[in-house]
Amino acid sequence: MTRFTVNDRPVEYRMDEDTPLLWALRDASNLTGTKYGCGTGDCGACMVEIDGEAIRSCLVTIGELEGRFVTTIEALSRDRSHPVQQAWAAENVPQCGFCQSGMIMAAAVLIKKNPDPSKSDIDEAINNVCRCGTYPRIREAIQRAARLASGDDVLSAAPPPGIDPEDAAKAVPALTPKD
Repeated sequence: MTRFTVNDRPVEYRMDEDTPLLWALRDASNLTGTKYGCGTGDCGACMVEIDGEAIRSCLVTIGELEGRFVTTIEALSRDRSHPVQQAWAAENVPQCGFCQSGMIMAAAVLIKKNPDPSKSDIDEAINNVCRCGTYPRIREAIQRAARLASGDDVLSAAPPPGIDPEDAAKAVPALTPKD
């Protein structure tokens, strides 16, 4: 059994230690915000934060995570108030939406490490694939998120409509698969 922390909750997965984190999150914990894209680590749709680093969850096994801390898009903010989420909506980044959770997680880690990233910093740190090609808006959103986080910018709009934040952030009762 593998034990580590996911979204500030201790988990114990009764799965093969070679199971990619992506599938443990999606299948055992029902945290489906982490997307399956390519399965080879090329696209970044499955990006999560592990101990402060942006990591592609398809490339790390649960056996490698003993005692570590994982954050998924579901725990970034319960009410979509994280600066990256707010800037993403304000800058109209999403189109198809498939890559968005991975991009948002990578951007959140970048801003945590570099509170004032330049466009070249963003290009270097964010190597996720967006099939819709919204890269210019992504760069603008990340820079705006940095300004929001530092208090140098303010948004007057509420989070985008959709799933009630309370419903999206409900705790998952069972974090291990049924036998």
